[in-house]
Amino acid sequence: MNATSEMQPANLEPQAIAEFLTRHPNFFNDFPTLLAELHIPHPHGTHAVSMSERQLIAMRDKVRMLENKLAELIQFGEENDGISEKLHALTLALVTATLPQDIVAALAIHLRDGFAVPHHVLRAWTLTGEPMPGLGDPVPQSVRDSVAAMAQPVCGALAVPEASDWFGEIAPHLRAFACIPLRPAPAAAPIGLLVLASEEAKRFYPGMGTLYLDRLSQLVGAALVRMQG
Repeated sequence: MNATSEMQPANLEPQAIAEFLTRHPNFFNDFPTLLAELHIPHPHGTHAVSMSERQLIAMRDKVRMLENKLAELIQFGEENDGISEKLHALTLALVTATLPQDIVAALAIHLRDGFAVPHHVLRAWTLTGEPMPGLGDPVPQSVRDSVAAMAQPVCGALAVPEASDWFGEIAPHLRAFACIPLRPAPAAAPIGLLVLASEEAKRFYPGMGTLYLDRLSQLVGAALVRMQG
């Protein structure tokens, strides 16, 4: 096949033309006048523009898209930094806790003021000593089995229906939950359950990230285990 015949597209299908131009990057060097003569529709209007101008518009659109993506990543990073700072403050409070009620108080303050979680309940079934109302209330074996079956925190609908009664009068108004099995280590058996709740239906939802909830699980679990000592 000679050079002239090779320069001819096999057919006029758009995909074939695109492949032809990809295989022949010097095509417009051989026919430079085409760049000035070809006019194509403006992507954001009704008038026609030259191919070079169209390429410039495409590059500007790509830059704008990358800028938006960068801004989104920066926003996520700033949000994660904020969460890390709040979790660090809660960690310090749990480290200095000397009694189970100190854990309860630290969670109440930091979940409400730091994480804007309006409601939560905490149950632990491995604590020894004098039972503490709420924290040490009896938990049915069926609930313990349900919690043990959770590989990670479960968000959305209440995964442990029996926990609804733990919220008291506010229970009928709650719409979103995060059930967090309390494990002092990733592979350890759960020693309790922390349930976060909100009246806002989208506050906790299926598929949301659970990285920080997992860390909260281990922090509270480790603090409770320390109380057993």
